[in-house]
Amino acid sequence: AYFTLLLRPAVAATEAANLSFLTAVAVAEAFQVLLPAGRQVACKWPNDVLIDGKKAVGILLQSRLGTSGLVEVLVIGIGTNVASKPEGTEWPATSLSAEGAAAGGEEVVVAEVAALDRWLARWRRDGFAPIREAWLARAFGLGSRIRARTGTQELHGIFEGLDPSGALLLAGDDGKRHVITAGEVFPAG
Repeated sequence: AYFTLLLRPAVAATEAANLSFLTAVAVAEAFQVLLPAGRQVACKWPNDVLIDGKKAVGILLQSRLGTSGLVEVLVIGIGTNVASKPEGTEWPATSLSAEGAAAGGEEVVVAEVAALDRWLARWRRDGFAPIREAWLARAFGLGSRIRARTGTQELHGIFEGLDPSGALLLAGDDGKRHVITAGEVFPAG
């Protein structure tokens, strides 16, 4: 199941980027309701949602700045593996049905939209801090060794958390603290 949400947030690009985390938290919340008890739903930086360590959704944000320099349009695309999953992916994939959910595509979209609506209202009222807190409560690999692949390098270290903007904090094996604003993370393996 997939859908696209169009927002007109009129906020700075850095603030609009926080909606990536908001979307992951909302989808994770919806999954927790749809799945049977005992399934571990986690958020993997920056916006993946995992069920028992396997990816179950794709989230993509695209934005357009207005003449004011603020984000005029933000498009959030969400594609959920409801009944099937891709094979041969870099990160193991799963589907809601494979994990025991009995929901169909329409029910999944309704649950995700309802959760997004709640979190968007909270973001407008309280800013990014509660979203960051909710994301960290579900963070995959927090406190563990990971490898972070950015466009130019691969870093290894301990995933310490998120800074106030959502950047990943990594205590690197090189003895430095890295602030990573874009990239992919994997277990250190």
